Amino acid sequence: MKNYTCPRCGNTDSRYIGYLNGEPYCRRCLSFQGKQTDKEYEIKKGISLVLKYPLSEKQNEVSVKVISCLKRGKNVLIHAVTGAGKTELVYGAMELYLKQGLHVGFATPRKDVVVDLLPRIQEAFPKADVVAIYGGHTARLNGDIICLTTHQLFRFENYFDLLILDEIDAFPYKGSEVLNKFFYRSIKGNYVLLSATPSKEDINNIINDNGEVVSLYERYHHHPLPLPIFEKRNKLSAVMRVISLLNKYESENKQVFIFAPTIEEGKRLFSIIQATNKKGAFVSSMEEARRVDIERFKEGSLSYLVTTSILERGVTVKNLQVIVYNADHVIYNKATLIQIAGRAGRKIDAPKGEVTFLGTYESQDVKEAIYEIDRYNYKAYHM
Repeated sequence: MKNYTCPRCGNTDSRYIGYLNGEPYCRRCLSFQGKQTDKEYEIKKGISLVLKYPLSEKQNEVSVKVISCLKRGKNVLIHAVTGAGKTELVYGAMELYLKQGLHVGFATPRKDVVVDLLPRIQEAFPKADVVAIYGGHTARLNGDIICLTTHQLFRFENYFDLLILDEIDAFPYKGSEVLNKFFYRSIKGNYVLLSATPSKEDINNIINDNGEVVSLYERYHHHPLPLPIFEKRNKLSAVMRVISLLNKYESENKQVFIFAPTIEEGKRLFSIIQATNKKGAFVSSMEEARRVDIERFKEGSLSYLVTTSILERGVTVKNLQVIVYNADHVIYNKATLIQIAGRAGRKIDAPKGEVTFLGTYESQDVKEAIYEIDRYNYKAYHM
């Protein structure tokens, strides 16, 4: 059969088309199998937003703009710097749709973020039945608010009246034609995209799709983003500098994320640090105990974590300092470095932090990340 188009993911590439008993099927989305949602689920009445803290003036301005766009049938891309409180910016829009009995979803590429997001949304909408859906957690597919990974969107064809997608530039959603197709296929009404580092393509796409870009360059606590410092170091000198900085921060009772570009380098670096400092752990996508170690870190029983880019998003810790080891590695593009730097200074009672990039040379991505953060800070206070 020629010119076959997969009805689920839109694939037309013949390399991914197979045949069974003469009938075509798509190998690209074959793994996405399972129960579909019940489209007749009725949203509870009387669901309202209950925020225990006020939005900042600029947060409120963005929230109002988003609601105005949606009322006019326009989709929205919110470009908000790390630590701006992106999630809070869409609560008003969610309330608008819920009060009309409409289906609301909040999607994100990573399971860990869904798990962390669930209690926050439950607290903001205490009368709503909030359901989390991700791999291994799919027994229940209906609720007043659906919080899910992008992998689970295939279960919700033409379902969401409002679908919010956070971290549009994060793996594994970024660059995945299948997940992108599932996202648009699941939308019945409008959508809101959230990103601290949208690409030019992301911005052009939203404008071309009857949408608007709404920006927020100020963190909710009104302090600037920590501006990273680059230090040129060879490999041995970089390791010694990591240990030196770690000792300094520990004496100041400050915790540290130490980012390494690969699992192998992370393990190697951790083994060296661990020889003199036992109050740490190594976390990556391959470490089964990572959530336990992250919780121990949040509780303060660990003073540092050596980590891959798995912790570049979604974790907020008071007085956190950031070190990027081998920052000139090809895996660290501008967006990733901006996200990593954004881990520091996020708490209102600890709005400052140090970010140190260590590398054998200052790569173009390192230069652009530092420049972009500096530009965001300028826009926050001069525009």
